[in-house]
Amino acid sequence: MEKHILDCLRSGVVIPAHPLALTKGRRLDEFRQRRLTRYYMAAGAGGVAVGVHTTQFAIRDPRVGLYEPVLRMAAEEVAAAGLERPFIKIAGVCGATRQATGEASVAAGYGYDLALLSLGGLDDWDEGRLLDHVRAVGDVIPVVGFYLQPAVGGRVLSYRFWRSFAEIPAVKAIKVAAFNRYQTLDVVRAVCASSRRDDITLYTGNDDNIVADLLTSYCCVVEGRPVQKGFAGGLLGHWAVWTAGAVRLFTAIKELRQGPGAADLRQANEGEVRRGSGAGNVRDWLSVGISVTDMNAALFDVANGFSGCIAGIHEILRRQGLLEGRWCLDPEEDLSPGQAEELERVCRDYPHLTDDAFVHQFLSNEK
Repeated sequence: MEKHILDCLRSGVVIPAHPLALTKGRRLDEFRQRRLTRYYMAAGAGGVAVGVHTTQFAIRDPRVGLYEPVLRMAAEEVAAAGLERPFIKIAGVCGATRQATGEASVAAGYGYDLALLSLGGLDDWDEGRLLDHVRAVGDVIPVVGFYLQPAVGGRVLSYRFWRSFAEIPAVKAIKVAAFNRYQTLDVVRAVCASSRRDDITLYTGNDDNIVADLLTSYCCVVEGRPVQKGFAGGLLGHWAVWTAGAVRLFTAIKELRQGPGAADLRQANEGEVRRGSGAGNVRDWLSVGISVTDMNAALFDVANGFSGCIAGIHEILRRQGLLEGRWCLDPEEDLSPGQAEELERVCRDYPHLTDDAFVHQFLSNEK
């Protein structure tokens, strides 16, 4: 893995999960698929994750056959852009070991930097077998671990699993998308306790808690001594839309983390709060976090068990003109009743967190 890419990953960036652009006939819309990749680069994202849940796992169905094409197209667009800054390419990898290593080989062949390794669908495997699976994929390409919430196909994994996972040399980062504070803390504690704590970068995938995750410096006690660890950046389905707004928000959070108030935030975690410092802004930031979570509830269709989460992403992109429609590979997958109205509400209530003006300018420049 190239040093400038690893340094970029560790510094923390915005990484959107790349959707799948389809025509009305549910065929790949190559023009809009490629344009989405260009949009993420133009919006200031630091990378993109392709072939992940947001891209729809059904792209791997032999009757669909889109896994290789979408990886190839994104890689080609990144190469053609000739960016003067690092841009991280992450490929989603899943399935049993033969499938996962095969997908990892495809990703490596197209110059992807990392594999986001989903353990979904392996519920009958014990944790030892899962760790062997991770090592096998890591022999092909560096790995980003993935704690996926059970509501969308993940499984609960123990602290002991993550403690062993963190010792695998090929693991460079972990995306925590447990949507659960207790399980999130299991991963952070495990990484802090590992000998590779400084080699593993944490990325939030907790779309329900984005701002708080990015602001929090976790203080874990290891052998009687405090160890600090936080989420460097985010790899998020939520950031597949309103990406320029997400970049603005994340840039401000990074400035806060690195500014005069940063030391006070850390001390607050250890039980000492200085008054009259930058730490007082935390309440305002937590309020912003609630706004982001409210937007995510509409986007991901929380009221209906996430059934409209991908369609919700597509609907925003359709309204902005980046997609022609909100079609998914599964004809039954669409917005839930009332979800469109919820999307209208959050766009109206939080315009400062969207990027409609940016998208309008981007599309004008593309013509």
